Amino acid sequence: MTARAWLNGRASGIAVALLLLPAVVLAQDASQKAATQPAASAKVSWQMTTEYPQSNISGVGLTTFARLVAARTDGFVTVTASFDNALKISSGEMLRATETGRISGGDAFAGPLEASDPIFGLASLPFVVQSVEAARTVNAKARPLYEKALAAHGSKLLYMTIWPSTGLWSERALVSTDDLRTLAVRTYDYNSAEVMRAAGARADYLPFNDAIAKVRDHQLNAILTSGDGGAGRKLWDYLRHFTPINYAVPISLAFIRTDAFQALPNDVQAEVMAAAAETEKSQFDLLANRTAENYAQMRANGVTIADSVPSSIATALREAAHAPVDAWKAKVGAEAAAIVDGAGRH
Repeated sequence: MTARAWLNGRASGIAVALLLLPAVVLAQDASQKAATQPAASAKVSWQMTTEYPQSNISGVGLTTFARLVAARTDGFVTVTASFDNALKISSGEMLRATETGRISGGDAFAGPLEASDPIFGLASLPFVVQSVEAARTVNAKARPLYEKALAAHGSKLLYMTIWPSTGLWSERALVSTDDLRTLAVRTYDYNSAEVMRAAGARADYLPFNDAIAKVRDHQLNAILTSGDGGAGRKLWDYLRHFTPINYAVPISLAFIRTDAFQALPNDVQAEVMAAAAETEKSQFDLLANRTAENYAQMRANGVTIADSVPSSIATALREAAHAPVDAWKAKVGAEAAAIVDGAGRH
């Protein structure tokens, strides 16, 4: 081979290599991206939980969300839901369990989350919110504060559920303040425990499963919860009287670990939040008939529901509520305190 021929061949090889170089670079880049990004076909499964039965309003919400999110994402995201505290994670422990990866998220009764941030106690403050519509207004204003508090613990708010108003289940009818002093009552957060103690009762803040066990063993003779919470757990087996004291119109909050949500493609994130919004609307629509349905079920199982609250009991409980409400307002910022101050106008 002559020198000229060798040079011509060499030049042709270089030209071909230069032509192929962009394709090689693109292939390498695609390979690197594939190594660092999840496969588009990889499905996502979230473990979510609630400490309440599937028939309870919290359980209904989690079931609804699981169904809607699977449908909206064509099965890309599925939710494995656990009910009735099957995972031994109460509402107060749920944020921490999500942070540490024990669960992907859950639906927690908001009051016990106050240990993580006082804002979560807003909806269950005593005698602040007295109607479902007022609850909707107050919680809409508080929503950004809930979102901020959840984000500080690595979680994202999906939807909230407004519960039927809270009353007292008891072994016997409550007629006067003397009857309050005979109560050994389970409460659902520290504020409600303080109110009941100030009114003369012996009160313990307990998760629902623990409370049921203590009622069964005759260590407790009353439970502060809604008709919904009590009906879901068949409290009529132990407590045959219900006094609708309208203590609060509380909420539960459903959330997911932020990094689990952010790992989803943007279009899937949008569908998840659409499923969450649809669930929240469905949960609110349930309230139209939920109390009447609960009361009918309770009466059918032998529960006597008081037509009204004796005035002496109502006065004693409301007076006992002043101190915990004032203490809560002192712990939170001006924005949250203003929401409570304005609640009485709704």
